[in-house]
Amino acid sequence: MIQSEFANGVLELRISRPEKRNALSRAMYFQLADALDEIQKNAECNAVIIHGEGGNFTVGADIGDFQEKRGEGDSPAVVFLRKLASIEIPVIAAVEGFAVGIGTTMLLHCDFVYAGQGARFRMPFVELGLCPEGASSHLLERVVGPRKARDWLMSARFFDCDEAFAAGLLTAAAPQGQALDMARATANNLSRLPGTSLRATKRMLARDDKAAVQAALDDEVRNFAALINSEATQAIFKSFLNKSGRR
Repeated sequence: MIQSEFANGVLELRISRPEKRNALSRAMYFQLADALDEIQKNAECNAVIIHGEGGNFTVGADIGDFQEKRGEGDSPAVVFLRKLASIEIPVIAAVEGFAVGIGTTMLLHCDFVYAGQGARFRMPFVELGLCPEGASSHLLERVVGPRKARDWLMSARFFDCDEAFAAGLLTAAAPQGQALDMARATANNLSRLPGTSLRATKRMLARDDKAAVQAALDDEVRNFAALINSEATQAIFKSFLNKSGRR
């Protein structure tokens, strides 16, 4: 359910599960991680675009997966996030519609983020009895400042494209339906540049944050597992799924 296409120095990864508003399954996380791992070896690739099908970016993880106990080590989502955090090729996100949970936190690891008017963002972890993920406990404050980071993470509220752009989460806002056009224009420009200098520049920009991001991911993995395995959080998931008619 992850569609990939490589052409003219650009890899496009399309999240393709529109009937579930592009909710990400375990298999899809591994597909994304494998695609990033493979393209990293391709010296001809100068940009990766991630976007969603059917008018949404992604509503985040398939919440049904949260009903299973979490063991030690990285979940499939964290496997993907570590790959995204470490890839040396510029990554561009094109967001339309919903970008929820990891749909928002993955943007912190992208080099360019474009969103169409009408996009809605949310990090609902606290409401679900969970904690931040995607190294958002470290990166979000650096990107949007401490006040806005605490607001978004602790209130678990939705915020729109204008608020996201004003806070610095986005590179630019686009008319609705045109975020991918913006992303492709940027990718086309990057494809004309020397790949070795592009990758070197990205490595240098990430140098000071590299260890801190991995430490944040490690800490989040431990706390996330403890919370998701708790009876209180499982009761929240059960109630949510019952209300939505899912089992």
